[in-house]
Amino acid sequence: MERGAIEPSVPENGLSPQEQRAAPRVMLLIRPAKLITPEGEFVCVIRDVSATGISVRLFHPLPAGESAVLETETGMRVSMRRVWVRDAEAGFHFDQAIDVAALVNEIGRYRKRKLRIAIELPVTVSFLGQSHPAVIRNLSQQGARIETEVRLALAQMVRLKSPYLPEIRAQVRWRRDDQYGLVFEDTFSLGEFAEIAALLQSPSLLGR
Repeated sequence: MERGAIEPSVPENGLSPQEQRAAPRVMLLIRPAKLITPEGEFVCVIRDVSATGISVRLFHPLPAGESAVLETETGMRVSMRRVWVRDAEAGFHFDQAIDVAALVNEIGRYRKRKLRIAIELPVTVSFLGQSHPAVIRNLSQQGARIETEVRLALAQMVRLKSPYLPEIRAQVRWRRDDQYGLVFEDTFSLGEFAEIAALLQSPSLLGR
């Protein structure tokens, strides 16, 4: 058994070790997902999956803790427990057996969309020579939801500034009271987005 591995006497998914090993595995290669842990929400890539477990790769060392929740781009959520770690890769056992076809065929609570990381990051929103305080409430590769007291117009161009992010040019796509949805002019790659998510929530994972 590898260091840090967990071998429960009675698996929480109700399957014997022989049944778990016999569960057919599907190679997904690159399927982005979100790993939700006590330290925050982190970007990962699903490598392979079976009804009883999954292996994922992150873009940095794994956050602490054995329990985690996997969330796909369609909102499917699965509770699981880590059983092994190898550098930035890890294997998990699901708390309950899942419908592999639903995960592979991207069936979930909503249609497939880019991953969103829930954060609370103070920023400055600037336009027409003015600057106003705002807070990013969630962030994706392509946009963000912000909260600000200043009135923004639909399709308005703004700049987001923060010590923790590159300056971002964005357009207002929707508004709801003091909440605004922004679409970025220049999007992040998955690796860049993963590093930003780690930097904003657990910078020690990046050695910072």
